[in-house]
Formats: sequence, structure tokens, C-alpha cells
Amino acid sequence: MWEEALDRARRFAGDWLASLPERPVGRPVDGALALDGQLPERGTPAPQVLDDLAAALDPGLVATPGPRYFGFVTGGSLPVALGADWMVSAADQNVAARVMSPAMAAVEEVTGRWVVDLLGLPAGSALGFVTGAQMANVVCLAAARHALLAAADWDVGTDGLAGAPVPTVVVGEQAHSTILQALRLLGFGSGRAVRVPADEQGRMRPDVLADLLASIDGPVLVCAQAGQVDTGASDPLDAIAEVVAARDQRWLHVDGAFGLWAAAAPQRRHLVAGAERADSWTVDGHKWLNVPYDCGMAIVRDPAALTAAMSLSAAYLPMEVADPSSRVPESSRRARALPVHAALRHLGRDGVADLVERCCTLARQAADDLGTHPGIEILNDVVLNQVLFRPRDGDARELAAAVARDGTCWVGTTVWQGRPAVRLSVSNWSTTPDDIRRSTAAITRLL
Repeated sequence: MWEEALDRARRFAGDWLASLPERPVGRPVDGALALDGQLPERGTPAPQVLDDLAAALDPGLVATPGPRYFGFVTGGSLPVALGADWMVSAADQNVAARVMSPAMAAVEEVTGRWVVDLLGLPAGSALGFVTGAQMANVVCLAAARHALLAAADWDVGTDGLAGAPVPTVVVGEQAHSTILQALRLLGFGSGRAVRVPADEQGRMRPDVLADLLASIDGPVLVCAQAGQVDTGASDPLDAIAEVVAARDQRWLHVDGAFGLWAAAAPQRRHLVAGAERADSWTVDGHKWLNVPYDCGMAIVRDPAALTAAMSLSAAYLPMEVADPSSRVPESSRRARALPVHAALRHLGRDGVADLVERCCTLARQAADDLGTHPGIEILNDVVLNQVLFRPRDGDARELAAAVARDGTCWVGTTVWQGRPAVRLSVSNWSTTPDDIRRSTAAITRLL
């Protein structure tokens, strides 16, 4: 029973992965996928179901794990991480309480320590594995909300926000949309957040922040950023931390979904200097670490603040403070830490640094290739893995659409300083210099 179904899945995976180096990356699907029809009255044998799904899905699959997908800061999947992810599904463990899966709880504990150490964050910080950067921001800001209100003798978990001394939230002008979504979900309201102007690379200005904080009474939650999604630039975190530290009742959060991985590379670490002075951090595994999707990490300096905000209790649950679900908002949850553990063990500290550095070098190559063309303007200082550009004549969105139709590579679009632009992000372990050459040649050919 198991063998036939898994054999079909293995066959699909092998064919799919083998197709990635030469597969058109983002061609649009012509017509509807063959997934419509009525729910069958009678069941279908598992091997046929999987074969039918493989055939039906193929036209609509985007080669996001491939070497020339440069959209949305998306990494691929290291083979070892993909293998570990299959193990997660086969073992089918619920990592809510240690008693439910002692093995996976131990993996989370060890892997969390490894990540904190690799990123140069304070030892003893608590880490929860969640779905992605969006939920990691929610978790970190929930911990901040609890801690800041508890310092004002308000139990937000019991009494809610009505009548509470709600902290003033301060964000950069170029804060990522997931921060604003987290503020909405937590009842802070994205419209109430005070915006700090950014410089020409999207970095929060600490001088303006200092003047702003001097005019605010009461608790303050400051959200900074490591890795602006368009330019790759990080806020001047050390200067921001210095300004925030001068206040009482404060919390500094760093949204570092992809940019915080710079801390793992000695030649890029200076870009996020001061990050270790924050109170919480967000980082994404399925971006630069190249593990399969469904893996974000919420890290909080004070484990008690995270546990107080996230822990749950019920008579039938033998929950302990050290249980994995005391750090995340989910009870039923897969063993997300295992692919991270496998990737880190496989790469080692040097391998992670090399992965980050290689992607940055390839981004520099892409910027140099594109920048030599008279019809393209490079808009950012390429310090990390992001290249931001636009055609000097013509529409950036039309260029990106033409690139998608061509299929050689896939790039994203954005709006930068009020005008459309194209964003190329190098985040995949399998991308080579030849992939960059092929892609930039296709982009310039399509101008």
C-alpha cells in the first residue's frame, strides 16, 4: 500500500527537480488546469490519484525552486532539507507538547540554539518555529505587547486592549507589509503606527527617530528592519538601538526575514551590526537558508515574555513551560525544525556563510551585467542579494511581464520612489554565474 503511493510521489519529485534547470520559469498557463469536475462517488486507487495530480498540476507549477527564479526573495530547497521535510511528513508528529514527540521537541530545542548562535543573538533567547515571516512578526510583536503592558500593570491576555495604555508603535517608512499586517492582527492598527522617514536606500533615519521618541510619552514599540525588500539595505540598527535604549518602557523589534542572515556571513555581518541589541527578531528559513516552505522563526530575548504571550492551557493537555507550543500560537503543528536542523548540520557555519556570500556576489554580477546596458538604470546600492532597476524608456511592469513570457527567468515588480521598478533577488543555493548571464541577457534582449 505505502510503496506504490510513495513510489509515485518519488517519481513526480524526481521528474520535477530534474526539469528545473531548463524548465521555463514563469510562463502563464493557457486554459484551466484539469482539476475541475464532480467529487467522485467512488474512490480512486492512490497511485492513479497521484499520477493524475502530477499531470494536472504540471502546466501551472512555477519553477520557484529553480536557479533562475528571482522573485519575492524566494530560496529553493537544499536536497538535505527536502529529504528532512519528507521525513517530517512520514513521521507525522505533532510538536505541541514534549510528551507528544520527545524527538522533535529535542530537535526544536537544539536547532533554536544553533540559529540564535549563528545569527549572533543573545544566548538564552527563545525561538519558536512558525509558518513564515508574517506569523513570526505576529508572535514577536505579541510578546512585545504583553511585556510593555505588563510593565504598566495591565494583563492584556486577560483584559484585552480596551482601556489599556496602548504602546505607541513606530515603524520605518519602508517597513514591510507583514509588519503592518501584524499590527492589524494584534489590535494596534496599522494606521496608528508612526512612520519614520527613510533615506534613499530605504533605511530608517535614526536622527528623526530620536526627535520623535523625545516627543512621545508612555511605552514605545519600535520596529526596525534588516534587509529592505527592494534594495536589501538594513536600517542602521546600532544607532537605532542606541536611541531606543535611552527610553524606559521600550521594545525594539527587528524584522529580518532575509536580511538577518547577513549576520551569518563574516563579510556581510557589518550590515546588521547592532541587531543583537534588539528585544525580538524575525527570520525566515525558506528564504536564504533554503529549506522548504512553512518555516519562519520568531526569536525573543526574554523567554518569559514569549511564553506569557503564547502559552495555552487545558485540562487534557499536559503542557509545560518548555514545550514547543509555549512559544507559538499553534497547538497542532508539524515538525518545522527538522529541515532547518538538517540544513544547518549539512552546511555548517562555513557553509551558511558561503551560501549568503555567493548569492550576494551573484547579485553584484547581475547588477554589473544590467548596468552596462544603456537602457537600464540600477536604482540601489547592491550590498546584499537585491538588485533594483528600471528601463530608462518603457514600463517596468511590461518588461517584467515580457520576461515571464520568455521563461528564461522570473523577476518581480515593485514601486520605488513613486514609479514602477523591477526587483531581482538572488536567494537560491543552485544559482550559478551562468544562470545570471543567461538571465541578464534575456532581460536586456527584451527591452
